[in-house]
Amino acid sequence: MTSSIPQAQPPPESPRLPLWRWRRNPLLRPADRLQGWIGLFLLVAVAAAAPAAMCAAGETAHRHYERIAHHQARVRHHVPAVLVHDVPRHPEPGSAEARETLYPAEVRFTDSGGHTRTAETAVEPGLSANSTVHIWADADGTPTDPPLEADRIRSRSMGWAALAGVAVVASGAAAYRLAGLALQRRNLEAWDRAWAETGPRWTTSVE
Repeated sequence: MTSSIPQAQPPPESPRLPLWRWRRNPLLRPADRLQGWIGLFLLVAVAAAAPAAMCAAGETAHRHYERIAHHQARVRHHVPAVLVHDVPRHPEPGSAEARETLYPAEVRFTDSGGHTRTAETAVEPGLSANSTVHIWADADGTPTDPPLEADRIRSRSMGWAALAGVAVVASGAAAYRLAGLALQRRNLEAWDRAWAETGPRWTTSVE
């Protein structure tokens, strides 16, 4: 009786050390060296593409938000409004924190059509009812946010630049991972074919 051929087992994976695919090794497969070249190519490509993508994304976003800011500056304007209720006082009046703290308050104003409207806006602490404040409104008289300022444009542009850099790095890592999986599948198929030829020679016949 002839014993069955044992199932093929892939060779143990090489240690995941930096640049191990470039070391001299009699067991190094062509696919391992190819994966090393792919990794090197992707590393250089990502290093070159990431800064370029970040600059392009940052400049594009900056121009986009500048156009938005210019449009907002044309259609938005300050409107005088009157506080409906007293605004709470800050626990530390006169402090630096009090100067930077704003409280939500209900205000009453007249829109461009002559209609009296109410809205909620952020005002300084300690103001009394019937005090006059200014709010931002659009062409229809609807309360809105102020036009984009330079620091907000800059922060948003930097955010898009960082996102572009992360996208390039992630794409490079994904490409390397997919290439590694494809080469691993190819190695396993080659191993199965080699074992199918060699395995029968290792079997013994028992009568």
